[in-house]
Amino acid sequence: MIKREKYLNQLIDSKDNGFPKVITGIRRCGKSFLLKEIYREKLLSLGVDEDHILIIELDDDTCSQYRDPLVLGEYVRGVCKGSGKYYVFLDEIQKVYPIINPVLTNGKHVPARKTDLDTITFVEVVLGLSREKNIDLYVTGSNSKMLSSDIVTEFRDKATVIHLAPLSFEEYYGYVGGYAAEAIYDYMQFGGMPLAVLKKTDEKKEYLKALFETTYLSDIVEHNRLKRGEALDELCNIVSVLTGELLNAEKIAATYKSVRKSTIDPATVESYIGFFKDAFLLSEARRYDIKGRKKIGALRKYYFTDTGLRNARLDFAFPDEGQMLENIVYNELRYNGYSVSVGSFDSVEKNSTGKSVRKTNEVDFYATKGIRAYYIQVTADISDESTKKREIRPYLLLNDQIQKVIVVNKPIKEARDENGFTVIGITGFLLSFIK
Repeated sequence: MIKREKYLNQLIDSKDNGFPKVITGIRRCGKSFLLKEIYREKLLSLGVDEDHILIIELDDDTCSQYRDPLVLGEYVRGVCKGSGKYYVFLDEIQKVYPIINPVLTNGKHVPARKTDLDTITFVEVVLGLSREKNIDLYVTGSNSKMLSSDIVTEFRDKATVIHLAPLSFEEYYGYVGGYAAEAIYDYMQFGGMPLAVLKKTDEKKEYLKALFETTYLSDIVEHNRLKRGEALDELCNIVSVLTGELLNAEKIAATYKSVRKSTIDPATVESYIGFFKDAFLLSEARRYDIKGRKKIGALRKYYFTDTGLRNARLDFAFPDEGQMLENIVYNELRYNGYSVSVGSFDSVEKNSTGKSVRKTNEVDFYATKGIRAYYIQVTADISDESTKKREIRPYLLLNDQIQKVIVVNKPIKEARDENGFTVIGITGFLLSFIK
C-alpha cells in the first residue's frame, strides 16, 4: 500500500471537528482510496466499530437511488440512529443531482434545470448531515462539479477542505525504494499518479496519455461548456512546452499565432488557463519583487500538478530535464507547506559602453514557511562554468541574509561553495532539506 501520511494526518486532525471534510484533487490521484482504505483502516485501529462506518459509493448502480439529495439525507439519518458516533463516507458526491424544492412541486422530486432558482443540491445535503451531532461526514468528488473554485464558492467557511495531490517524491520514493538518483529520473519522466506508479514502465506512457485526453480535457470541456477545438488543444501544448517560463496572456497568444498561423484573443487565453487551473492540472507562481516586498506584474510561471501528465501531453518527446526539475521543486515546496513565488529584482549596471542601465534579474523561487526563507535556483548541472555564472549571478547582486540555494540534478550532499551559497543534490533537497 502506498502511504499518504500527510493526508491521513489531516483527516485525523479534523476528525469530529463538526465540519464536513471535503476531499478534492485532480482525477485519479487517490482520493477514494485515501478515504475508503487508508482512513477506514485507521478508524478501525482507533476502536471505531465497523458498523459505525457507512460508505456510500454514489457511482455504483446499487446506490443510484441515493443520487436524489433528499433520499440520500433520509437514508443516512436512518442508518445513523444508534448510539455513538457514525463516520459517513460519501464517495463521488457529484453524482447527486439537484432537484427543485419539493415545496414548489407538490412534494414530487423533480430534477432541476440550470435556470431553476430554488433547488436542493449535494451542498445542502452535506451541510445538513454534518450538523447531526452523531455524524462525522467525509465527502469526495472527482469530476468537473467538484473543482477548486466550486468548492470555495459553495462551502466557503463551512467545511474542512483537504486538497490531495499526486504522490510527492517523498511518497513515491517511500514506495519504490532503491537508488534515489534512479528514482528521481523515473519520477521526472512519469510523475506520481498512483495508478501510473503501480504499472509497468511500458504501460505508464499509454495510461498517462489516455488519462489526460479522455479524463482531464473532457472534464474541462464539460464543466465550462466548451466546444472542443484546436484552441484548447494548442494552448495546452504551448503551456506544456513553456513550463516554467515567464508568461502572460499576450505572450501565449503570440506563440499561438506563430504556431497555428491564426489569432486568439488574450482574454480567451486567460479564461482557458483558468480552466486548467480549476481542473488542478496547472498551478501558477507569480513574480515577487524581492527588494520591494510585493507581488508584481502580469507575468507568471505555470507548472503541472504532475510531470508525467505534462510529458504525456507532449508524447514523452525529449522532456527538458531543467524544466522537469523546476516543476518538481515547485510542487514539493508547495506539498511541504511553503509559499512560493518567482523572485525578481532590478539592478543598475554598466553596459559595454560604460553607460548605466537598469536590468531585471530573476531567481527561480523565493520560498517561505514560517520563519524559514530561501532563494532557490534549480539547474541540471553547474559543472560548466558559464552555467554556474548564470545561476549565481542574481545571488551575487543580492545583499541580504536570506539563504541562497542551488539545487542540481546530481547525487551530492549539501555543501557551501566559495561564495557561501548552499549547493545540494535534488534528492537531498526534496527528502531532507525542505522538511
